[in-house]
Amino acid sequence: MITFRELNLNTPLINALDDLGVVNPTSIQSKVFSVIMSGKDVLGIAQTGTGKTFAYLLPCLRQWKFSKIKNPQILIIVPTRELVVQVAEEVRKLSKYLNLIVGSVYGGANINTQAIMVSKGLDVLVATPGRLLDLMLKGNVNPKFVKHLIIDEVDEMLSLGFRFQLTSILEILPVNRQNLMFSATLTDEVESLLDSYFNFPVKIEAAPTGTPLDNISQTLYNVPNFYSKVNLLTLLLTPKEEMSKVLVFTASRKLADDLFEQMEPKFPGQVGVIHSNKAQNFRFRAVDSFQKGEIRILIATDIIARGLDISEVSHVFNFDLPDEAETYIHRIGRTGRYDKMGIAISFVLPKDWSFLAAIESLMKMKVEEIPLPSDLVLSEELTDEEQPKFFMKEISLLKPAVVTVGPAFHEKSEKNQKTNYTIRRKDKLKAKYKKPKTRGQKPTKRPK
Repeated sequence: MITFRELNLNTPLINALDDLGVVNPTSIQSKVFSVIMSGKDVLGIAQTGTGKTFAYLLPCLRQWKFSKIKNPQILIIVPTRELVVQVAEEVRKLSKYLNLIVGSVYGGANINTQAIMVSKGLDVLVATPGRLLDLMLKGNVNPKFVKHLIIDEVDEMLSLGFRFQLTSILEILPVNRQNLMFSATLTDEVESLLDSYFNFPVKIEAAPTGTPLDNISQTLYNVPNFYSKVNLLTLLLTPKEEMSKVLVFTASRKLADDLFEQMEPKFPGQVGVIHSNKAQNFRFRAVDSFQKGEIRILIATDIIARGLDISEVSHVFNFDLPDEAETYIHRIGRTGRYDKMGIAISFVLPKDWSFLAAIESLMKMKVEEIPLPSDLVLSEELTDEEQPKFFMKEISLLKPAVVTVGPAFHEKSEKNQKTNYTIRRKDKLKAKYKKPKTRGQKPTKRPK
């Protein structure tokens, strides 16, 4: 196995890696390094948790050169605010011994404060697409010095509806730049973006798309309803010491809140929840508390299934199966990171078997079903969404009114009721003077 010292890294980067205790590059890191250093456009396909962030940061920072003109040379676009913060922190760690300034911008924060920060000068800018485009259009970000463009988790960005912002940014950026795109899956939309804006990109795969990590154990339980799933999750988490850091994924924000309400009384002070309806500071605190081990269980929607590098996650629970097979891959990729063993457990409702079939088709493998624990209490209580829906035709019990049907008759319209006739002058004078009015009796003979 090669080490980072065998790559063409400079001393500041080697020292930073030594401080982090990182010695050997992962598969994607070793494969893309020389290609990025050659200046070619790259599409990197690798599973979540294989070190994609360092894969693009190391060669780009190796090529970075000090400039007195403090406009971004490296531009990194990611889909979520949490990922912006994480990537910016990774840049700071690697550039510890470089005279480099990094900044981050994202929606939900004060744009004027971010505009002032950017205007002071940056070498590396990490941004979400919407906020970046806003700052570009306002003239706060000068894109003409960008040498390296990195789009991370591009398929997630497109699925979130950022295609317009991405294409607008790509149109504004200078033509002479290096384009790097990294993702765990490759979709038709990604291919379309590559064809339109990349220059003969080199496709590098660390693992085939949809292949699960070998060091993740996957199992499933067939569970009938929500409250039975709550009972099963409670049973599995009590009192398992090996479940030290557990991520629980739900299908919606409402389900995340409902599950939190059920689990918090059972595990007081050990449970957190995060989704897009939560305030930004709340989300940051929840992830930070989970990362530090202050809470053991984090309930989340798919907002953090992408990109966030939460270390040492022991178990991932799919409380609800996702309706997209690729999302399942990203979820379970939160555990088993960096060659460590991980466990993924899914709860499958009767209506979810079609989703499971799509997941197994993508992975080209079956997920093992295990029997429900003998001491599990199966609840008969159903949520409002699970209640059976009956649709019956409304039948009126009132006797219909008797309608006497006569011959067909249609009343004339008002204009057609008028009678057309000519009014004589004699009649007009009579109506005016209330009596007949004449010019006198005509003589019978000519007067002499």
